Amino acid sequence: MASILVTGGAGYIGSHTVRHLLEQGHEVVVLDNLQTGHRGAVLTPHFYEGDIADAALIAEIVRKHSITAAVHFAALSLVGESMKFPTKYLEANTVKSQQFVQALVENGVRRIVFSSTAAVYGVPEVVPIPEDSPKHPINPYGLSKLFIEQYLQMMETLHGLKWIALRYFNAAGASEDGRIGEAHDPETHLIPLVLQAALGQRESLSIFGNDYDTPDGTCIRDYIHVRDLADAHALALQALADGKPSGSYNVGTGKGYSVLEIIEAARRITGREIPTVQAPRREGDPDELVAQVDKIRQDLGFTARHSDLETLISSAWNWHANHPHGYR
Repeated sequence: MASILVTGGAGYIGSHTVRHLLEQGHEVVVLDNLQTGHRGAVLTPHFYEGDIADAALIAEIVRKHSITAAVHFAALSLVGESMKFPTKYLEANTVKSQQFVQALVENGVRRIVFSSTAAVYGVPEVVPIPEDSPKHPINPYGLSKLFIEQYLQMMETLHGLKWIALRYFNAAGASEDGRIGEAHDPETHLIPLVLQAALGQRESLSIFGNDYDTPDGTCIRDYIHVRDLADAHALALQALADGKPSGSYNVGTGKGYSVLEIIEAARRITGREIPTVQAPRREGDPDELVAQVDKIRQDLGFTARHSDLETLISSAWNWHANHPHGYR
């Protein structure tokens, strides 16, 4: 089994991936600055609180733990905040990631799985979105991730780095046993916001726009269970270990649910009212974002097995109902 460094392993998707890799028998080392992550979500004893741009720390971790591959989650990820503070996002996500990758290469690590995003596409020309769609990010968050995908390509040319970038759509859900789940501050994701309203932590849920070109007028998104995302990272690591070529992959289900479908399912599962209020559209929200998933299925053997609407919401509800204040 391999010794793997996971940056951002105290975060939502990172912590679930760490758990999955541990279950596979790998040694997993987490590096996280705990700016948005939670120490209580880290299930490995090998934890370092620090910065991904700290080259000396990276060298120490690689040497001490004989690291052979990395999974790189650490990033800022609020689209709205990136619009207000673009330089902050390019510094944290792009510049520091470049420094991190450089430190890996200098210390002999030649395999990396990168946490990218569907935001690299911007407003898609075709739905479901294939990986070769034009990349026109409409926010600095998406741009910061696209730059790193391009940098990884360059590092492969220059230094033989092998990489896979996974472009997520909408992560959701929690672990089956309810031990780890989704806890952001501020919370911006739809399903946690819906469940906070169900718990009475919010007076109501805002529905941003009801005039989209969709069957019920609300946005449609491709939701994937965080457990399936963790599996995708493990498969990507194995593909690199097996010598498969570098590349970028969508990670989704190929099916979308509307905002109203999510709310109705949550009402049924929780047995709560979940009051809603109508709000204006948000700038830059496309009608529909759904992944084309043929490539990852064919190349990596990935299939989303836990991403039906019932599992997504019931697992998240189990977490939120038992952890109403997150990890605090």
